[in-house]
Amino acid sequence: MESKKDNIKERLISLLNDISQGVYEKDEELKLALLAALSGESILLLGPPGVAKSMIARRIKYAFKGAKSFDYLMSRFSTTDEVFGPVSIKSLKESDNYERNINGYLPTSDVVFLDEIWKAGPSIQNTLLTVINEKLFRNGNNEIHIPLKVLIGASNELPAQGEGLEALWDRFIIRFVCKPITDEKHFYRMLLDDESSDMIDSKYAIKNVEFDQWQKDVKKVEIPTDVLKAISVIRKQLKSVIVKNSSVHREIYVSDRRWKKIAGLIKTSAFMHGRKEADITDLFVVHHCLWNNPEEYEDVKQIVMKAISAPLTEKLRRIRAMLNADLRATNVNKALKEIEKTGIDSQLKIYDHFYYYIVGHGTGNTFIFMTDLRRLKIYPSEKAVSSTQGIMYHPTFDPDRTVIRVMTEVGNDADVKHSLENVNLYRDTTHLYINGVRYEIDMLQPGEEQHIGIGDAMSISQIDYNFEVNKIAKEIDNYSQILLANMFISEDDSRGIEHYFKDVRKNIDLMYVDIEKLIYG
Repeated sequence: MESKKDNIKERLISLLNDISQGVYEKDEELKLALLAALSGESILLLGPPGVAKSMIARRIKYAFKGAKSFDYLMSRFSTTDEVFGPVSIKSLKESDNYERNINGYLPTSDVVFLDEIWKAGPSIQNTLLTVINEKLFRNGNNEIHIPLKVLIGASNELPAQGEGLEALWDRFIIRFVCKPITDEKHFYRMLLDDESSDMIDSKYAIKNVEFDQWQKDVKKVEIPTDVLKAISVIRKQLKSVIVKNSSVHREIYVSDRRWKKIAGLIKTSAFMHGRKEADITDLFVVHHCLWNNPEEYEDVKQIVMKAISAPLTEKLRRIRAMLNADLRATNVNKALKEIEKTGIDSQLKIYDHFYYYIVGHGTGNTFIFMTDLRRLKIYPSEKAVSSTQGIMYHPTFDPDRTVIRVMTEVGNDADVKHSLENVNLYRDTTHLYINGVRYEIDMLQPGEEQHIGIGDAMSISQIDYNFEVNKIAKEIDNYSQILLANMFISEDDSRGIEHYFKDVRKNIDLMYVDIEKLIYG
């Protein structure tokens, strides 16, 4: 029999289904607002009027049994009395105590919706900072704990610079850009739906006693080292994020307090999925917490996605590097056998197991793979030739070296990162022609022996590549399934995840092709 804890995920999915009835294309907002509430955090909904921002708050209220709500439209004339309750004249007269009548106002509410949040005056802002962060409200001489589960702020604009709104902006841990309905079928259904109501009575609604216990249990969730390392990778990447449609890079600042709150979201996500330890896939939702401007959103999401998959892609990169080395060694040994058999190129000097040195080219540090050179047809110098397309690049392991490859032989070589230029290549017996310019290929001096023989190009690693790549492929499938099963991830993000891992699997398929080449030649 499953425990109550094991059933939390299924229950929350059913709850989300109930509170989303009659709401079109707002599943992501509802999921994130519920996550914010379960974490005891706040969420900002950014978007134009009429995109159901206030409806999200009304529906979230019904996620909690007997919850009280408070909503208010801010203006520059709003007063603290209108948000936190009017001053009690009775208390002031009888005991000379400055207290507010808070019943029905923000301090007694579980779910709070504040529209046009940035128009709040300084006195309201300052009180909100403590309310959001500490869940405390000072009423006269008393400091009271308030029942606030989530504060949902809304605006159609970002906070203005230089008006002291930075601290309040930082308190909204989750930020989401709301959009109008895009699917025409959903739009028509919304127009014709006369039955929808904000009155929801879900049997899955969360009781206060359950909520309080969950809050205690969430604190016990562990965040393992691999998740912490991924967070460090994200922090580093946020120091240089490219601005959309430009070549400009900017740093996205995320405060230490904000990271602490994000850690709470991660732990909440893990607990609500029935785990006592956070998984690296719980990190995905934090891309909603890291942008300061909507134009940064997509790049931030890619940073988070790459950090999540980094352990697997790094394993894949290492296997690819070893596979490439083994392929090169195999090809060189074949070439050495041909040289021994035919005598062609026997006087060309081999460098570093794989290369011939091109004398006098560029900075004097240019090489061509010996197998690539041997694939070029040898032409007498006086004969008209047909050139072969090649590429010059700096290998990642030695960026000061220039390497020439025949384009068709580059294949899936992961080391080809930064192309210098495309070149046209042909050769004669002792020279390489690069874009029609003749360069000598370094040769053995009289009496000098080749320091490499058949079988010496490099030792083959003897790795069972099929086994290793299959293992990584299964891990990738597992990552993908866990991510797609996360109840706080939207359908749009699910499609993005599938697309990302589809590209990773394409690289795996190409590796299988090269493994076949290594095995069968």
